Amino acid sequence: MGARAEAMAGKFDERYRELSKLVEGLSEADWKKVTSAEKWPVGVVAHHLAVAYGSVADLVRVVAAGQAVPPRTMDMVHENNARHAKEHAGTDKAETLALLKTNGAKAAGVVRGLSDAELDRSAAVLTGMPPFTATQVIERILINHTDEHMGSMKATIGAK
Repeated sequence: MGARAEAMAGKFDERYRELSKLVEGLSEADWKKVTSAEKWPVGVVAHHLAVAYGSVADLVRVVAAGQAVPPRTMDMVHENNARHAKEHAGTDKAETLALLKTNGAKAAGVVRGLSDAELDRSAAVLTGMPPFTATQVIERILINHTDEHMGSMKATIGAK
C-alpha cells in the first residue's frame, strides 16, 4: 500500500461512513420517497450503492492486476441498474446497512492494498470508451458514484 492508495481509501471511507449514517437515520417515509434523478425509492438507491461497492471493488482488483475486463456497454449497465431497482424495490434498511458495511469494508480494503504501479494500470472498462486506470475507477466510479447518488438521496429527503 502506498500514500496514494491510503488517501483514496480515506476519501472513500468518509463517503461510505456518511452514506451509512444517512441510511441509518432514514425514516420509513424517507426510505420510500422516489428520487428525481434515478426515479427509484431512496432505499433502492442506498441498496444500489451497497451492491455496487462489492462489484466496483472487484473491478478495481481486475484493472489493478492488468487483467481484461469482460465487455460491457453503458446500455448493459443501465439494464442491470433497472433490473436491480425492480428486484430490490422492497429491500429493507437492515439488509442494506449490513451490505453497506460488508461491501464498504471490502472496497476500502481493496483500495488500501494497491501499490502505485497497480493504481496506474489501465483496462477498457466500458466498450467504446477510453481505458480507465485503477485510480480513475476508484475516483470516478467508487467515490463520485457515491457522491452523485447520495446527493440525490439528500435532495429527495431534504437533508444537507
